[in-house]
Amino acid sequence: MLDWGLTAMNHQNRSGGFSLVELMAVMGIMMIVSAFFLLNGTTIQASSRVESAYKTVLEEVRQARQAAVDERRVYRITFQAPRTIITELLPRGNGACAYNPAVPKRIETLPFDIQFRAEPGIPTSPGQTPDSLGTGGNAIDFDIGFGGGATQIYFQPDGSAQDNLCRVNNGLVYMARTGQLTSSRAVSLLGTTGRIKGWQLQVNANGTKQWQ
Repeated sequence: MLDWGLTAMNHQNRSGGFSLVELMAVMGIMMIVSAFFLLNGTTIQASSRVESAYKTVLEEVRQARQAAVDERRVYRITFQAPRTIITELLPRGNGACAYNPAVPKRIETLPFDIQFRAEPGIPTSPGQTPDSLGTGGNAIDFDIGFGGGATQIYFQPDGSAQDNLCRVNNGLVYMARTGQLTSSRAVSLLGTTGRIKGWQLQVNANGTKQWQ
């Protein structure tokens, strides 16, 4: 009878709460789950900033071109490393390529961990760069037909793009997070028509890389 009573008391004590081992196991599981969601959330936020930078560049260039067409004016975009985009209105001066002082319109800045960058490892062979422009050597690479490396675009009232010497201005700008090849994005420009196109670097399972 005494043994049965002790057994019943032990059963009641166990049913009234968790043991220390059980509590530690639950806490361990909670810590693992929390770490998983924290890591996953950080990754999602980083990817979101990449897309934000890419869309900012794409939209700024498109808006400047459209404003030039709509207003029949000249708009200049300047890309400043590491992550600034300046849009300005340029009133015509005396001469085809002469401009009066610029009127500032917008200044945009890319997210803190994204910059204009040609990340090592991007395709550089002829025909493998975005729109087959340049060699991937410059993060900001306009005026490719005249040596490349220029940082400005002059959108004309007809939608075309020129440099400051009235020459057709083909080129592109790369952006990426330092050390992360798959974060690479690019925006290309064909000066004759003013066509603007966005690109994302795809790394296939076999290791091949291509812009899409």
